Amino acid sequence: MKKVILFIAIYTCLATGCAPRRDLVYFSNLAKQTSEEKLPAQEVKIQQNDLLSVSINSLNQESNVLFAVNTKVPSAENNYKVEGYRVSKDGMINLPVVGNVKLEGLTIEQAQTTISRELDKYVKKPVVDIQLVNFKVTVIGEVNRPSNFTVQGDNINLLQALGLAGDMTVYGKRDNVLVIREQNGQRVMKRLNLNNQDVMNSPFFFLKQNDIVYVEPDKSKASEYSTNTRVMPLVIASISAVAVLITAVLKQ
Repeated sequence: MKKVILFIAIYTCLATGCAPRRDLVYFSNLAKQTSEEKLPAQEVKIQQNDLLSVSINSLNQESNVLFAVNTKVPSAENNYKVEGYRVSKDGMINLPVVGNVKLEGLTIEQAQTTISRELDKYVKKPVVDIQLVNFKVTVIGEVNRPSNFTVQGDNINLLQALGLAGDMTVYGKRDNVLVIREQNGQRVMKRLNLNNQDVMNSPFFFLKQNDIVYVEPDKSKASEYSTNTRVMPLVIASISAVAVLITAVLKQ
């Protein structure tokens, strides 16, 4: 009788501790020894509603003051944000004296060249520096810190975005990460397998402004949650009953 009760107790503990195996390793098909390979970062192109910080310098100090519009102003959260030029629905920004300049669809370097060419008519040897102020990505789903993240600069890949969000939870599906992107006025969605090293060759591995990354939960989470909420009280009661029986038997 003692053996039977002990067997039941051990079986109950083992049954409640079982869980499906998950592959929690990124790039699990990566060879142990691989040659170094430089990943080609995709250049970000300027889109409608982008906020651009435009710094213009020339040999004429008066002209520099005229074009200096990037002042810092306090926000509602008492933080400071940089004001700049908003790209209109027509894909243009409006510069003092110069007027409208179309920048939509250009890379940052191309935009700097375009503005420099326009400024040549008014100032001597202009030097233009453009930064994308509102480069943001959103990471949601099975991550530890889902949120919107403002990126310094204009270059971030999927792994870096997940790092900002505190990485995936153990329930995150690493083989089915969804990237949602607005492209040419249309919403494009792509699923990526982070267990496969070939994902680094995908055009969606390097994120663009306003991309949304969604980490889907593993089915085991819903299964475990449903099972735990319904079965755990019964399991706890069963374990308590078994413990009482064991104590009673051992006392005999």
